[in-house]
Amino acid sequence: MKINDDHMYHGAALTQIAEHPQFTAINAFKHNGAISRSSFIINTDIGVYLKYATKATKPFDEFPFTFLTPNLGELNELESHFEKVYLGLVCVSAKQVCAISYEQFKGLLAARREAKGGDESTYTVLVTVPTGQRFRVYVNQPGERKTSLGTIIVPRNTFPGCLFA
Repeated sequence: MKINDDHMYHGAALTQIAEHPQFTAINAFKHNGAISRSSFIINTDIGVYLKYATKATKPFDEFPFTFLTPNLGELNELESHFEKVYLGLVCVSAKQVCAISYEQFKGLLAARREAKGGDESTYTVLVTVPTGQRFRVYVNQPGERKTSLGTIIVPRNTFPGCLFA
């Protein structure tokens, strides 16, 4: 079977989950009747949506994670099945996984929608990994350079423990 990039990069996050003492099972989530390549069921009650960015972009060393309408639909379906849903944002070149709850993610999108004055077909969540510091997760202010919205500060050691807390 061919190995795709998402197999490798999602696999890094899934391995960390599997090594956690409270881990018991992992299964693929079915979205619209097909096996998802991004959503997983951990144990029996936790939904995880994984995305990866291979490298940070200049000039701000941001890892961009793009969410299209189908991605948002899959996340909504995941939330309809599980009380706990998290996003694992794999920052490949930094060799780090940043985890945020689906509630935090929805807050970022809400801030962007409010600033934009409506929905968009694509949302980009940005993650920075400052040396020796916590992750910074945010969206950009529409139409303004160098301005972020809704910054979430995430400790680097949050993943995968947050899934089981």
